Amino acid sequence: MSEEFVWPVRVYYEDTDAGGVVYYANYLKYMERARTEWLRALGFEQDSLREELGVIFAVRSVQVEYLKPARFNDAIGVGVALVEARSASFSFAQRVTRGDAVLCDGRVKIVSLSANGFRPQALPEAVLKRLRGVA
Repeated sequence: MSEEFVWPVRVYYEDTDAGGVVYYANYLKYMERARTEWLRALGFEQDSLREELGVIFAVRSVQVEYLKPARFNDAIGVGVALVEARSASFSFAQRVTRGDAVLCDGRVKIVSLSANGFRPQALPEAVLKRLRGVA
């Protein structure tokens, strides 16, 4: 597993439900944003990958455990650690924390697809090499 990349997030009122805690589906949004920022930190912009290399990414599967609630105005960290990089997919361990407390723990599998046909497509060699370099 790679070193964890952590993206800071502030919980806004719009992120919470009637009980004042983060609505469960918003954790998936936080994880998505953190993966995008992780890719950006590696030098890859998803719009450039689509336009220049004809590849897009889609979530294949998600497993999430909600352990403790996040609340309005909390400063949380959303972690991303690459677990595996295969030719047409990659898997992440993700976790949402507040300080030392783990709020949410997840596993996400991403697949590489052709931008035109939405069919499985091998990752471009430069992307795969970079991913395997951090795994």
